Amino acid sequence: MTDVILETRKLCKQFRGFSAVQGVDLRVKRGHIHALIGPNGAGKTTCFNLLTKFLVPSSGQILFNGKDITAHQPAQIARMGVIRSFQISAVFPHLTVLQNVRIGLQRQLGSSFSFWQSERTLAKLNERAMALLAEVDLTAFADTITVDLPYGRKRALEIATTLAMEPELMLLDEPTQGMGHEDVHRVTELIKKVSAGRTILMVEHNMKVVSGICDKISVLQRGAMLAEGSYAEVSSNPQVMEAYMGTEAAALEGAH
Repeated sequence: MTDVILETRKLCKQFRGFSAVQGVDLRVKRGHIHALIGPNGAGKTTCFNLLTKFLVPSSGQILFNGKDITAHQPAQIARMGVIRSFQISAVFPHLTVLQNVRIGLQRQLGSSFSFWQSERTLAKLNERAMALLAEVDLTAFADTITVDLPYGRKRALEIATTLAMEPELMLLDEPTQGMGHEDVHRVTELIKKVSAGRTILMVEHNMKVVSGICDKISVLQRGAMLAEGSYAEVSSNPQVMEAYMGTEAAALEGAH
């Protein structure tokens, strides 16, 4: 098996003549935490939507474990182990924390997202669900109604429901967005913890998070790949500094 789990070749996406993603060659190594960064409007989310097939590429290829998945549907690549955690917390607010994770586990029963399972059938999943909650430090919140969870804990729950789908590759879209310092730290540590034995590709704006946990960073600007490498390499790249300018450039510096 190749050490590259995800690869794009000359990936492009145009919207009525506007190139949102242009000629992106991305190689994500197995077992790495890989960040996709760039100034606002750089094409990061569009790129993510192409990788998870929520958008169809205008041209180029996407390969997962060496297999061309360019023409696959979102459900097909999810079954292959490419699981995306959304930027907006994608949980059921009026179910308990445990019930949310259990829904993610229902695919093991061959009845994915069948909400009408008997309580007895679903109880079989409780042990695994509790193990996942332990992995994201939410055991004490198992019976809490999700809407009552603090924001940072909701993101932890979202990671647990993503883990329930047994991802080989986790795609995290702005996992620390809108968080206070304490939550950012907790979720960063959580990502580091759950990355063991998995590969993570994340879009992230917080440079302190990126510098602390990422093995490799790809920088997009105006839909094209601007630079790639370790945090030390990209943060000292004059083109990257120029692309970020002002406050964001200061954030790059400050994360050293």
